[in-house]
Order: sequence, then structure tokens, then C-alpha cells
Amino acid sequence: MKTFCDCLNENAVSEELFSVFTSLKNAVKEISRVVKTSGTEKAGTQNIYGEDQLALDVLADKIIMDELKKNPLVGLVASEELPDEVKLGDGEYAVCYDPLDGSSLVDVNLAVGTIFGVYKRKTFVGAKGNEQVAALIAVYGPRTTVVLTSGKRVQEFVLGSDNKFVLANDDIKIEEGKMFAPGNLRAVSERADYMNLVDYWCKEKYTLRYSGGMVPDINQILLKGKGIFSYPGYGDVPDGKLRLLFECAPMAFLVTQAGGAASDGNVEILEKVVEKLDQRTPIYIGSKGEVERCCKFLQ
Repeated sequence: MKTFCDCLNENAVSEELFSVFTSLKNAVKEISRVVKTSGTEKAGTQNIYGEDQLALDVLADKIIMDELKKNPLVGLVASEELPDEVKLGDGEYAVCYDPLDGSSLVDVNLAVGTIFGVYKRKTFVGAKGNEQVAALIAVYGPRTTVVLTSGKRVQEFVLGSDNKFVLANDDIKIEEGKMFAPGNLRAVSERADYMNLVDYWCKEKYTLRYSGGMVPDINQILLKGKGIFSYPGYGDVPDGKLRLLFECAPMAFLVTQAGGAASDGNVEILEKVVEKLDQRTPIYIGSKGEVERCCKFLQ
């Protein structure tokens, strides 16, 4: 079977980007190990958004940071758990990440994940998602998997018992199909347009597939090859809660590379400029037809 490294070579990934992918792969392996063995207690601290951190959040962030510090090709990092981007050196690559997406699901043993976006920049401020040179998500569930792209195709790898990632899906494509993951469903209390959209999905007999974690939910859309994930804003959170840099832009890069789409209702996610690290955005992401439907219902 083809390994992670085999496929990077087949995709003609440069030696430098290959090295960055290797750092991300090593971090994912270690996080996979600690997710299985660590407790679910709170760390007694809050992140920059005032959210209680699990000890596992803090540990996952440290694992990634320590791994990236070893790589001289990585000059800049930004973590969703930290207030500012961190300059590591003069390397040309910049890596942003959400170390443990969906960590509130850990105590009930649902799948969680990690999100990475890779750029060639000296600062993330002013970046657009379409400048990414690579994106990768990891899912820690019954199996540990990664889905990645370097701008050529989207591939899935599974971590085996020998601690090696092997190819599971060679060229993931998103088409059309009736599956929905309705994030921020409480918004229907104030938004009749979102209520109308959810009502449409139900009346048209869409399959509901929503776990409360962005990584597992969008991973399902990628692997099933269909569906829509929605997260609109409302009321006091007009832009929702998902961060453009750490969550939405990397996901949008993966999904569009697989033939899908991602929009905030008016603008493609990959065209949005990062004005600040904690910038939030509504997002509708998945099959092209379903994203278009969201935009029509929710403009």
C-alpha cells in the first residue's frame, strides 16, 4: 500500500513542503496517542476567547508548537489557543492551526480533530485563504485519519498499527446529495430564513449528520462526497463563532480542492482577507449546489 511519503512524492511536493508535512504528521501521531490516554479534566485556564481549556487542549497546542519549532523551514506559527502569531525564525512557511477542534466532545468520547493551514507569508494579517499552499485535517475517532491537499488533489490516510499513515482515498471528490450538518441551530430563534432552510432540508428528506465538531462533520462530507455544513451568525454573534484563519480557510481550501464550495453567504471564504487573527465568519461549506442554496436562503 502507498504510504504518506509515497503520495507526497507522487504529487511532486517540494522537498521543503514535504518537510512541513512531516512535522504536521509527527504532531498528529503524538496527539492521537495522548487523546487515547489522557484525562478529560479542565486545565484551570481559559483561552484568549474566554473559553475554558481542557488539559488536552493545552497539551495538543504544546505538541504542535514543539514539533514546528524543530523545523527551520517554519518561520511563523499561529494557534487558536494563543493571542498572537509567533515568529520562530526565517523559514518561508507559516502554519496556522486549531490544535483540538471540538474538544468539548472529548468527555463523551465523540471524534475530535486538528486543523492546519500552510502559507508562505511573514504575517497572517492580510492573508487570503486562496494563498494557502497546503491544508490538512486530522480526525481522532475509532481510527486516526488525515485528509490533506497540496493543491493537486485531496487524499485520505489512515494511521495503522505500525504507526505509519497509509493511503485510504486517493482522489476525494464532492458531488451532490442530501445530507446536512446544521451548526448554530439556535439561530432559528431569531432568523426565520434559517428556519426556512432547515425546514426545507427536513421536508426534502435530507439525512441529518451533525456531531457538534467541525472536523468530523466536514470530514464526513468529504468522504461521503456530498452534503452541507452550515454555521450562520445571529443576534450578538452576527459572524458566528468559527474563526476564518484557524478553521474556515483551511477547511474551505480542502473542500474546494475536492470540487466543493465555501461561502459566507456573499463572499467565497477563500477570498476573505484576514484582518485579525481571531476574526470570525459565517460559513456554508460542502457541495456546490448546497452552498448556493444556503446563499439564496440566507443572504
